[in-house]
Formats: sequence, structure tokens, C-alpha cells
Amino acid sequence: MDNLSLISAIGENRELGYNNELLWKIKEDLQFYKKMTMGKYVICGRKTFESMPLKAFDGRYPIVISRSKLDNMYDVISFDSIEKVLEFIEFNSDKDFMVIGGASIYEKFLPYVNVMYLTEISSSKKADAYFPWFDKDMWDIEEIDNYLEEEVPYIRNKYTRKKVM
Repeated sequence: MDNLSLISAIGENRELGYNNELLWKIKEDLQFYKKMTMGKYVICGRKTFESMPLKAFDGRYPIVISRSKLDNMYDVISFDSIEKVLEFIEFNSDKDFMVIGGASIYEKFLPYVNVMYLTEISSSKKADAYFPWFDKDMWDIEEIDNYLEEEVPYIRNKYTRKKVM
């Protein structure tokens, strides 16, 4: 799907989070996240949605995948299956959608995204949530930022799925 992408920050062992919290809170990376998601539909699971401050969704259109009923505290589109979200994305092909987590949502959407923005942190931490494994040979990789000299060193890459002939 050309209008579906993904964004994440991962450790050197694909770590995402622990106890439903991010492992790293890097100011520059959070600014990049804000810039890349502004004005887009952002797709996440219920736990990820509930773990984020509501202001994190200002200027965005949250889509939450959950089998549980959500409180109507915020303007949210809710679906109970990935198939329904994919239909919504296909029906709204003129809009941009970005997957923002958590781990199981990344895993379910990975086969459908054509672009991934991964902040790859050169560090490891204890985690209970991991980004899904993927074959890097199936992607063209473009380095878009390099912060290897920072206190928490990282590189940001844009992965574009290679076209199958």
C-alpha cells in the first residue's frame, strides 16, 4: 500500500519498550516523530494509545485497533481487526497512514507497508516488547540522519520495500 508507512525507534536487538513504556526518549527523535506523523492517520493498538498523552495525537487522526470498547475521551476511529483497517486505508487512498505501534501492530502491518522510518539506537536495554524481525535484503536502505556522536548514539534509516519483478 503506497499510502501506508511505519515509524519506530528500536534498540540494537530490536527492543521497543518495557512495561508499556518507551525505552528511550530522545528529544530529537520525538521531534522527528511529530514531524513525520503530523496531519496523518496514525495506527496503534489500544495499549499504545492508552500509554501516550492525549496531546501526542493533536494534529493527527488516531486509529486504534482493539477488541475492547474505548472511552470516548478523544476523537478516535476504532476497529476490531486489521482487515477492517486495511479496507479503510484502501478506501481512503488519498490519505496518509502511519503505523506507530506497539509490537503486535507492527508485526501485523509489516507485510503491507512500503516505507519504514526506523531510528536504530546503538544500545540495548531490558525489554518485553520487540520490533518484528524482517529481512533487510528485501528493502532499499537510505540513511537519513546520523547521531552516532550523541550520548545515546543512533542512525535513522528510511527503508523502502524493493519491488518484486
